[in-house]
Amino acid sequence: MKRTAFLLVFGVVLSFCEAQTDTGGEEGGEEEHVELFTTPQTKMGAATSDFGYNLFRTLASRDSATNVFLAPISVSAALTQLSMGGSERAQRQLFRALRYHTLQDPQLHNTLKDLLTAVKAPGKGLSTAARIYLDRRLRLKQEFFALVEQQYGVRPKGLQGVARDMNEVNSWMSQQTGGKVQSLLTSSFPRNFGVSTVSAAYFKGKWVTRFGQSGAMENFQVDGGASVRVPMMQQDNYPVKMGADSDLSCVIAQIQMQNDVSMFVFLPDDVTSNMTLLEESLTAEFVQDLSMTLLPAQVTLTLPALKLSYSTDLQPLLSDLGLSEWLADTDLEKISALPAKLSSVHHKVVMETAPEGNQYPGAASTPSHLTYRVDRPFLYLIRDEVSGALLFIGRVVNPKTLTM
Repeated sequence: MKRTAFLLVFGVVLSFCEAQTDTGGEEGGEEEHVELFTTPQTKMGAATSDFGYNLFRTLASRDSATNVFLAPISVSAALTQLSMGGSERAQRQLFRALRYHTLQDPQLHNTLKDLLTAVKAPGKGLSTAARIYLDRRLRLKQEFFALVEQQYGVRPKGLQGVARDMNEVNSWMSQQTGGKVQSLLTSSFPRNFGVSTVSAAYFKGKWVTRFGQSGAMENFQVDGGASVRVPMMQQDNYPVKMGADSDLSCVIAQIQMQNDVSMFVFLPDDVTSNMTLLEESLTAEFVQDLSMTLLPAQVTLTLPALKLSYSTDLQPLLSDLGLSEWLADTDLEKISALPAKLSSVHHKVVMETAPEGNQYPGAASTPSHLTYRVDRPFLYLIRDEVSGALLFIGRVVNPKTLTM
């Protein structure tokens, strides 16, 4: 396996090199393969992450000049619940898109349930919710309702496609996320809507190291336009792990959050909203490799103070994930004897960052001579370090347009 080595030259320059494993000094020798994911939970974390990266790339490709955010693990949870209602053929198709075909895990649902419990543990800052809604006219099979509830602790809900359904869905989502995700639906399901999944997530993690300065309005450069003024957090002598990738033309920083969560920030060298090459590089293996090869540094760190709310219907994207045939014939025989189609995959995320942390930066006689200033479009992800699961991913093109 190719390993990415990040060389940090303090006070001078950040440089990148790629090192290949020497297999005896002979040309043409095979590269050594290192298994990065060795337990059922880390393998599940890798699968849900790779599904998330694929989904993010598809969503981001709609328009390179927009902010985009996802909490992929909550979407995985919703679609996995739905898979329990399909025929064996339909389940195989959905599992391939969800990347479960790589797991060979006979206890797949138990593994996912344990992973969801782990990433939502107190202190990690994440709350998620996922549920299936179905048209009552489908002559629904109650065995499916009981099966999903027994496995995931949430019972699918039959609705009639009327105005009050919207309030019911929104109230449930708000309750499940501690009141942080409001108004997931902005209109009611249409009559004869078939099957719909809804998923939501709220994240507000705390840093290990706090920021001393917060809220100061500073310039953020926007591709093709004038700078915008946004609130920033800043701290000297901030501990990070760091490296530069010349192939991707970006500098990467890993910032530690509490309870084994971290944020990876990918900052392009130039002001650009086109991050296609960077987005294409993201895989569970690549990010795991980063976590092991980025080098410790102390920097003057400046980050935007993010407050965002983002919602979309992901159903139109599923064809690009290899599910065209499945969408045409979902074959949900365990849900209803009548034909049923997936009409929508509603998803909403809310996220905040704040300067708080549980420790102060280490004392130093002089400020950091390295700077990491996130003042132009960037990509970031939030990752659970124990399981490797991708919790949140976003592309920030213009933080001025973010809304809560």
